[in-house]
Amino acid sequence: MTGGPASGMPRLLRAGMGAAAVGLLLIYNSVDTEPSTDAAASEAAPPAAAAPAVPGPPAASPPPAAAPAAPGAAVPGAAVLKRAAPVRLKIPQIAVDAPFTELTLSPAGQLNAPPPDDKNLVGWYRDGVTPGERGSAVVAGHVDTTKGPAVFLLLSLLLPGNKIEVSRADGTVAVFSVDTVETFAKDAFPDQKVYGRTTDAQLRLITCGGTYDKKRLDYLDNVVVFAHLESSHKA
Repeated sequence: MTGGPASGMPRLLRAGMGAAAVGLLLIYNSVDTEPSTDAAASEAAPPAAAAPAVPGPPAASPPPAAAPAAPGAAVPGAAVLKRAAPVRLKIPQIAVDAPFTELTLSPAGQLNAPPPDDKNLVGWYRDGVTPGERGSAVVAGHVDTTKGPAVFLLLSLLLPGNKIEVSRADGTVAVFSVDTVETFAKDAFPDQKVYGRTTDAQLRLITCGGTYDKKRLDYLDNVVVFAHLESSHKA
């Protein structure tokens, strides 16, 4: 991955429905629609899709009182918040200040990635947990696009204790504290660890990472930031 212009076509995120011990999941992987025809650009950083999986609607299968937290989950922090859509994401340590867009399923069962023509945009699956609600809220963003480095380019540089702020439509700001930053191979993605039910409010930031495979036209790994709700305040 470089700071130069990216190549290739924007990706869609494939979705499939599956039931697991942790509840209903929408599983998807980033794929290219076709390779770039620009030979020079193909040597630069390729574009990345956002993430391999997004949890299903929280109302479809509410966690029982005794449900265990996801493996590696943080110690519960602040009290959970009511449902409210996210409107802006700020991560001062890596200079992120980006608006949200809603991610939806296509008629073909694909979850579309954030639009590739906007490098400073993050996506939230609108039928999933909202940041600050009980459970694991998922935020996906590009590491780069056809226009170059994108919003989550430096996501892997976050450290435990770094703060993530999510401004919400109800006028509150949910403040999350980073617990860990981990990289997983896409073909061995730990669904339960990332999306397991939690008794507190947690956040997952996901982007592509690792080596870019020119044959698969995709990155081989995903970077996942695990964070828990530390506090909240009025905007």
